[in-house]
Amino acid sequence: MPPQPDHSVPPTSGSPQPGLVAVTFAVLRRRRGALAGATVRVVGLSGLAGLLVTTAIFALAWPDFTRMRNQRVWYHHVEDPYLHDQTDLVLVALGTLPLYLLLLGTGGAALQAVCSRAVVAEPTAPATTVREIRSGDPAPGRLRPVLAVYTLRGLIVWPLPLLVAFVADRLTGYHLDTPEPLERGSWPHTLVETSPAVAVFVAVLLRLALTLAPAAAAAGLGPRAAVRRSWSLTWTRVGAPRVLALALPLTALTAGVFRLVVQFALPLRPHVRSFVEQATGNFFAAYYAGVLAPVIVGVLVTAAVTLPVTCTAFAVLHDRLRVPRTIPRSAQDAADSTALHACSPPGPRPE
Repeated sequence: MPPQPDHSVPPTSGSPQPGLVAVTFAVLRRRRGALAGATVRVVGLSGLAGLLVTTAIFALAWPDFTRMRNQRVWYHHVEDPYLHDQTDLVLVALGTLPLYLLLLGTGGAALQAVCSRAVVAEPTAPATTVREIRSGDPAPGRLRPVLAVYTLRGLIVWPLPLLVAFVADRLTGYHLDTPEPLERGSWPHTLVETSPAVAVFVAVLLRLALTLAPAAAAAGLGPRAAVRRSWSLTWTRVGAPRVLALALPLTALTAGVFRLVVQFALPLRPHVRSFVEQATGNFFAAYYAGVLAPVIVGVLVTAAVTLPVTCTAFAVLHDRLRVPRTIPRSAQDAADSTALHACSPPGPRPE
């Protein structure tokens, strides 16, 4: 009886595929020079730009600081307590918040591009990824698409909770100049009062669904295509648990490092406050500079420690989740080639 052809799919590798954590730390270890250099450059430039932006904000708010100082002197002269009003400073801070978000987004996009290039250059990178890069597709690690994805993701995630919080505050908040539209204790008041929490929960779900979008953009996709790929990869039985299992520890790590660094940087407050007050003669400007100093140090150190790990891990996860879409076709081609070779008659083949 002639031998029957074996239609089983041959294994693509002799060893099992390494885990996500193992691949991530392998990339960080083997590419530590390039990643460390990029991290130092990005965090250093972002910190310098942030310092310039903060100085500009203090210059814009200087009339408010001067008014606070003059009012404090007057109240001290008449021997009355003085409680300064922070409303104008809050408005200035909210107006300049997009500048800080732009700095954070640019730094994160730059590190995501570098980490994605490092993942692609690894020997453990999927064959489909290497084949796509050699086929003439856009090179991985481009900065502009990643930055555009950060902007697009922010426009998708954050307008809903901000709008709901604003409407809820107008309907249920304390406003001395207008009566409350909803009666306190009624069920409409309770629903509107709890609506911001629901909106934040929806925003968190959207943010998780679009977590892989920067890695997809760094792999060569456009902004909208990267958002669609992240959505399609996340909302699956395999994708959702993996994204959640990776996002939660990284979020806890980021929050823990930030909290720890800020606590260690708290002794900077009196030194910064004393230096600014001696240089400017304004107590309130010195006070707010001292409050911001540990926070700025915490943001920079946390970014330097956690961003390379986060960007590399999500780049690896993005490659892992998109591989099954292309592997079955390749495996089927290999199986068909094996079966054709087994069934072909022996003898010389025509040239």
